[in-house]
Amino acid sequence: MPEVKNENAKVFDPFESLRGLRDSYLDAMSKTMVEAVNTESYAQATGAMLDYCLSASAPFRDALEKSMAQALQQLSLPSRQEVAALAERFTNVEMRLDDLDAKVDRLLSAMATLKQDQDAKAEPKRARQAKKRG
Repeated sequence: MPEVKNENAKVFDPFESLRGLRDSYLDAMSKTMVEAVNTESYAQATGAMLDYCLSASAPFRDALEKSMAQALQQLSLPSRQEVAALAERFTNVEMRLDDLDAKVDRLLSAMATLKQDQDAKAEPKRARQAKKRG
């Protein structure tokens, strides 16, 4: 007779205990690192290293900026400063156009109101003239 397999039976996993060990190790290290990173001494040490790196790289950064400016000039391409200046000028032009658009809208509105007032005044005159003719 064939054996009936029990589908509810749990299959033995030899790595399950290792996974549990890994998870508990990661949790402990995570808590330790969070505690270490949230201290004032860590912030000061990180700031000191960043200051040192920035001051050490300053001459290289300056040389790179100079060579990049020369390369852009030789290729007839705008620099970052020139593009920023153009963007600022375009923004100013756009703001002026918006202001002009608002003024034109106000003028058109005033002209429409004036025309309605003139039409309202002219209507009784037309009615009187029509009665005189008729």
